[in-house]
Amino acid sequence: MLVAFSIAPSGSSDLSRENPEGSVHDAVAAAVAVVRESGLPNSTDSMFTTIEGEWDEVMAVVKHATEAVGRYGSRVSLVLKADIRPGYSGELTGKVERMEAAIAEQEQYEGHS
Repeated sequence: MLVAFSIAPSGSSDLSRENPEGSVHDAVAAAVAVVRESGLPNSTDSMFTTIEGEWDEVMAVVKHATEAVGRYGSRVSLVLKADIRPGYSGELTGKVERMEAAIAEQEQYEGHS
């Protein structure tokens, strides 16, 4: 399964001179460190972290990442989206590779019109 998730603390009072805009990058870094230490295939972009694995191992990582973020505020917000497809693996990159191939095919077809 693939799980894309985003975790952010809230209820924090860290609007200090060092963090005047209340940025959550330190909390996000703590969550991403948990994901990377898990050893599961993963990818992080500006909005989500996606991990791949079996249900129990993926959800355990999400739980630990959420706990890591919880140290940065009195509340935690978690957004999660899962692609559950039993019997498939390597989809973290496989889905993107198939999409890129489809785009290249479409561009080639359009170039010959």
